[in-house]
Amino acid sequence: MIPNKLHFKDIARQQLFLPIFALCLMLAVNVIITPTFFRVSIQNGVLYGYTIDIINRASELIILAVGMTLVVASSKGTDISVGAISALSAAVCVRMLGSNYDSYATPLIVAFLACIGAGLLCGSFNGFLVAKLKIQPMVATLILFTAGRGIAQLISAREINGKMVPGQILYVRMEDFKRFGGFLPHCVVPTPVFIAAAFVLATIIFLKRTAIGLYIKTVGINQKAGRLVGLNSTLIIFFTYMFCGVCSALAGFIASSRIYSSDANNIGLNMELDAILAVALGGNSLGGGKFSIAGSVIGAITIQALTTSLYAMGVTADQLPVYKAIVVVLIVAIQSDELKRWRAAYRLRRQTAREVAQ
Repeated sequence: MIPNKLHFKDIARQQLFLPIFALCLMLAVNVIITPTFFRVSIQNGVLYGYTIDIINRASELIILAVGMTLVVASSKGTDISVGAISALSAAVCVRMLGSNYDSYATPLIVAFLACIGAGLLCGSFNGFLVAKLKIQPMVATLILFTAGRGIAQLISAREINGKMVPGQILYVRMEDFKRFGGFLPHCVVPTPVFIAAAFVLATIIFLKRTAIGLYIKTVGINQKAGRLVGLNSTLIIFFTYMFCGVCSALAGFIASSRIYSSDANNIGLNMELDAILAVALGGNSLGGGKFSIAGSVIGAITIQALTTSLYAMGVTADQLPVYKAIVVVLIVAIQSDELKRWRAAYRLRRQTAREVAQ
């Protein structure tokens, strides 16, 4: 055995150290700036507080980040259509449930399956372009990035003065549907938190108990080597994009349940950027290969914590992207490989100087 060789688990802990440190540092700053940041209270039978809001609002982003992690790991590219797919899937769900303007409605389970099916179809389309036609991921997913919201607006059309007008907000008056974005009866924790936690846990178990996780890493590191050992890289990449489409649909379902409606213009807006940032902040390499679901979850919570923190400091929605960009650049710079090499070289020089002095 090679001396001082790091075990795989030690490497995984080191990979998660910086994301956890960045999150803890941000929360510590919030305690100084906003003394009531960690205060949690129960009002009307449910939990309220900044920390509860962070975990609750991060639920959709966590689900999107999980799907984006597998896409990045397998194809060395990103899916920039996840926000539009969320809006499209939400529009399908609300339309099938029946809004104030519809005279028909379907059972909730049918509408949910239709929502997931829409995301699966969109993910399959992206996967076909990337895996089979070998189109660059960003270019391939740019199609649904631009067309997805347009399709969602067409689905959300309703009749006004005898004409079908697209892009309308369709409202749902179904209590069972509202609970997926709100609270379950006699439960103080928001329902999206349970959904996101169960989804992440199921994904981790699936990747650990099957060989698909290893296959994704192998294909992401070297597709040619993967084919030489008998792996179908096309099918594996296609699967990750399908899975990402399902994640987008689930996030859209939760988002539409929060607002009791389908808003094709705002559901999932700019979420693709936050999902990519969550993957990067989680210590995952955008060059594919090894990945960490836990790191992406921490990254998603960090992004949402940053957003909530800035709102708590009185930053307006128009100014938010500027502050977020500054903080994200600092966090990414801390985690960069070049800075790691500088730190390693600095430690080596100090160790050499001590040895010479002795």
